[in-house]
Amino acid sequence: MNADLSLAGRTAVVTGAGAGLGRAEALALAARGANVVVNDMGQAAEKVVAEITEAGGSAIAVTGDVGDWSMGDTLVSAAVDTYGSLDVLVNNAGVLRDKMLFNLAESDWDDVLRVHLKGHASVSRAAAVHWRAASKAAGGPVYGRVVNTASEAFLFGSAGQPNYSAAKAGIVALTLSTSAGLARYGVRANAICPRARTAMTEATFAEGTSPGGLDAMAPERVGTFVGYLASPAAEKISGQVFIVYGDMVALMAAPTVEQKFTAADGVFSVEEFGEQITPYFEDRDPHRTYAAYSVAKLDNTGTNVR
Repeated sequence: MNADLSLAGRTAVVTGAGAGLGRAEALALAARGANVVVNDMGQAAEKVVAEITEAGGSAIAVTGDVGDWSMGDTLVSAAVDTYGSLDVLVNNAGVLRDKMLFNLAESDWDDVLRVHLKGHASVSRAAAVHWRAASKAAGGPVYGRVVNTASEAFLFGSAGQPNYSAAKAGIVALTLSTSAGLARYGVRANAICPRARTAMTEATFAEGTSPGGLDAMAPERVGTFVGYLASPAAEKISGQVFIVYGDMVALMAAPTVEQKFTAADGVFSVEEFGEQITPYFEDRDPHRTYAAYSVAKLDNTGTNVR
């Protein structure tokens, strides 16, 4: 059975698409046949539109800050007014303000949460309004794909990125809510945790190549997977979190309950907590926390986690 991987006739919005991952994702979607609304803050968006057009695709640029709530409506309207539909949303836009918690300024927190988390929410909300109305008009499910950009930082709690880690954890929760809330309208929502060498991560990821000729950290590798998640072939995939880089894609499992502590008489006392819980943690490996350190074992690239 051949999976339906075509995006011909579909329209996608990609935020932060002027460079790096967003650019690679926009180009990948266009290569599969999608019309693309390319969003970024500056003129780089126009350059990506030119790349797509020169390759025979169709795209428009919409500049603006997704951290402004109204930008979501602007992007969805641009897609619908220009191409007649919105089928795919790739939330990618983000900024970094890396600081240890004790050095974190209010603006460092606000800037990162605003662009990453609020930016994801603003465009997702506008897309949700569109898809809900379209579904009601059609009398049944429509076509909708959301790909959100999380990070392994949410799994580890990156020490130098309390703002970024928190934003990415929020994005995963937003993804699950989007999947649950929009499923009835035909929308599928997933999150990716990509590793790629971009302007935002060039200080983290060293050069390197791997089989296939592409740099192990090439953003094109992530773009290929986003193109797949946007396609009809991914119809049954929703509410999932994937780690994507190099030659692999890893599907994350949901958290599980490790241990349940129960009060003997129905109500805990502080003393009983001490009797039950303190011994449980007595000889515990300090790295055995809620952080998913086991994910580091996936790494065969020699790069650091971002």
